[in-house]
Amino acid sequence: MKATILFILLIALMPFGGRCQTVLSIDISGGINPSSAEFIHASIQRAAREKAECLVIHLNTPGGLLTSTREIVTNILQSEVPVVVYIYPDGAHAGSAGVFITMAAHIAAMAPGTNIGAAHPVSLQAKMDSTMNEKVMNDAAAFIKTIATKRNRNVEWAEDAVRNSVAITEREALEKNVIDLIALNDAVLLNEIDGKTVQLNSGSKTLNTKSAKVE
Repeated sequence: MKATILFILLIALMPFGGRCQTVLSIDISGGINPSSAEFIHASIQRAAREKAECLVIHLNTPGGLLTSTREIVTNILQSEVPVVVYIYPDGAHAGSAGVFITMAAHIAAMAPGTNIGAAHPVSLQAKMDSTMNEKVMNDAAAFIKTIATKRNRNVEWAEDAVRNSVAITEREALEKNVIDLIALNDAVLLNEIDGKTVQLNSGSKTLNTKSAKVE
């Protein structure tokens, strides 16, 4: 009897004994707007509430509103759980706002046959004069440099993407330290990031995703 009780206690005290880790997965496809910003915000909150190992955002966007982009980036930077931005599927891209979102991720990944870049800010309102255009450009450049610095990514390329609309393939992005890895699919992604340690505002977190249940 005592041996049985001791065995149960040991299992309960094990870090992951008998508990299946969970990864929350969402898709963001199309323009970045208030609706997508709210969806990402709600997903981050749910991932934190359910103590998920991480939130994976499958991203495929031509860009969108800078105000919504700022909201998304802020939520990612303040997230209590690791956020993985995965440019997926094959043929997908992260343009304009997508560059800011990808670089803000704790882990940034791309599928084969994808691209990232051309983050030059574009106004959806009346045409801006040269002074206003310069202000918007400088603000966007400073914003993305701040993100790249925080995540230890390529600051020079990030600024170039904003000021000169450069775009690169997934291979170039990996070589230039814009992303962390290239993954064929979700299974490969979760296997590759297993054991990686990321920095949250609350401290470091080592991912346990290899056998995680995806929701």
